[in-house]
Amino acid sequence: MLKFLQVIFSVAVISLAGYGLITEDFRFQPYMMLLLGVTMLVMGLREFQKGQKGYGLLSIVVFLLVLFVSINSFLLK
Repeated sequence: MLKFLQVIFSVAVISLAGYGLITEDFRFQPYMMLLLGVTMLVMGLREFQKGQKGYGLLSIVVFLLVLFVSINSFLLK
Protein backbone atom coordinates (compact mmCIF):
# COMPACT_ATOMS: atom_id res chain seq x y z
CA MET A 1 0.00 0.00 0.00
CA LEU A 2 2.78 2.45 0.89
CA LYS A 3 4.66 1.62 -2.30
CA PHE A 4 1.54 2.39 -4.34
CA LEU A 5 1.11 5.73 -2.56
CA GLN A 6 4.77 6.55 -3.10
CA VAL A 7 4.46 5.92 -6.84
CA ILE A 8 1.27 8.01 -7.11
CA PHE A 9 2.76 10.97 -5.21
CA SER A 10 6.04 10.73 -7.14
CA VAL A 11 4.24 10.82 -10.49
CA ALA A 12 2.22 13.84 -9.33
CA VAL A 13 5.40 15.67 -8.23
CA ILE A 14 7.17 14.92 -11.50
CA SER A 15 4.11 16.03 -13.49
CA LEU A 16 3.82 19.33 -11.65
CA ALA A 17 7.57 19.95 -11.92
CA GLY A 18 7.52 19.19 -15.64
CA TYR A 19 4.55 21.47 -16.16
CA GLY A 20 6.33 24.29 -14.35
CA LEU A 21 9.52 23.84 -16.36
CA ILE A 22 7.81 23.60 -19.74
CA THR A 23 5.32 26.45 -19.32
CA GLU A 24 7.43 28.57 -16.94
CA ASP A 25 4.28 28.94 -14.82
CA PHE A 26 5.21 28.32 -11.19
CA ARG A 27 1.86 28.88 -9.50
CA PHE A 28 1.59 25.16 -8.67
CA GLN A 29 5.00 25.03 -6.99
CA PRO A 30 3.63 25.07 -3.40
CA TYR A 31 1.42 22.09 -4.25
CA MET A 32 4.41 20.31 -5.75
CA MET A 33 6.41 20.95 -2.57
CA LEU A 34 3.56 19.65 -0.42
CA LEU A 35 3.31 16.47 -2.49
CA LEU A 36 7.09 16.10 -2.35
CA GLY A 37 6.91 16.28 1.44
CA VAL A 38 4.18 13.65 1.57
CA THR A 39 6.29 11.46 -0.72
CA MET A 40 9.20 11.79 1.69
CA LEU A 41 6.92 10.88 4.60
CA VAL A 42 5.76 7.72 2.82
CA MET A 43 9.37 6.85 2.00
CA GLY A 44 10.30 7.30 5.67
CA LEU A 45 7.47 5.06 6.80
CA ARG A 46 8.54 2.39 4.32
CA GLU A 47 12.11 2.56 5.61
CA PHE A 48 10.88 2.15 9.18
CA GLN A 49 8.94 -0.93 8.08
CA LYS A 50 12.10 -2.36 6.52
CA GLY A 51 13.95 -1.79 9.78
CA GLN A 52 16.27 0.95 8.55
CA LYS A 53 15.66 3.56 11.20
CA GLY A 54 18.43 5.92 10.07
CA TYR A 55 17.03 6.47 6.58
CA GLY A 56 13.50 6.53 7.92
CA LEU A 57 14.32 9.26 10.40
CA LEU A 58 16.19 11.24 7.75
CA SER A 59 13.21 11.05 5.38
CA ILE A 60 10.83 12.24 8.10
CA VAL A 61 13.12 15.17 8.95
CA VAL A 62 13.20 16.10 5.25
CA PHE A 63 9.38 15.82 5.22
CA LEU A 64 9.15 18.30 8.08
CA LEU A 65 11.51 20.73 6.35
CA VAL A 66 9.64 20.54 3.04
CA LEU A 67 6.31 20.89 4.87
CA PHE A 68 7.58 24.07 6.54
CA VAL A 69 8.73 25.49 3.19
CA SER A 70 5.44 24.57 1.55
CA ILE A 71 3.38 26.21 4.30
CA ASN A 72 5.52 29.34 4.00
CA SER A 73 4.91 29.37 0.25
CA PHE A 74 1.15 29.15 0.77
CA LEU A 75 1.20 31.97 3.32
CA LEU A 76 3.37 34.31 1.22
CA LYS A 77 1.04 34.19 -1.78
